[in-house]
Amino acid sequence: MGTDNPHDSDVSFIKALAELLRANDLTELQVKRDYGENDSLNVRVSRHMQVVQQAAAMPAAAPVAAQPAAAAPAAAAPVADPASHPGAVTSPMVGTVYLAGEPGAAPFVTVGQSVREGDTLLIIEAMKTMNKIPAPRAGTVRRILAEDATPVEYGAPLMIIE
Repeated sequence: MGTDNPHDSDVSFIKALAELLRANDLTELQVKRDYGENDSLNVRVSRHMQVVQQAAAMPAAAPVAAQPAAAAPAAAAPVADPASHPGAVTSPMVGTVYLAGEPGAAPFVTVGQSVREGDTLLIIEAMKTMNKIPAPRAGTVRRILAEDATPVEYGAPLMIIE
């Protein structure tokens, strides 16, 4: 067979990955296909999403209706973009967040708890690998923004440590 056949198959595979990305509202997929010794295909398909803008639109609507217009921007600002908070701990990868080491176990941290730099805050599962996410600095956990067993995107705020 000619070299065009594997290439055509790879192009179809990449198009299917792009459709999977779109259909499941994902921002990134990475796949490695091994064809044999010294023959593989590494594919990373990603797209830029304006997640922060979508999150900002929803919280801003409720305060405007419930409070006077002057109070709405101040009330919506902390909720709209927790990633901009100076104490934000953001996700270093795409994966699934777990707040405890195993189902039914106590969470690694709770709101109000003091942590030291390097303490495990949570786990992110990526490609069947459990990755412990350490505290980047010492402080007190003020907010936990991620929910247990939910997907998380790269750069998404996970918690606030002050």
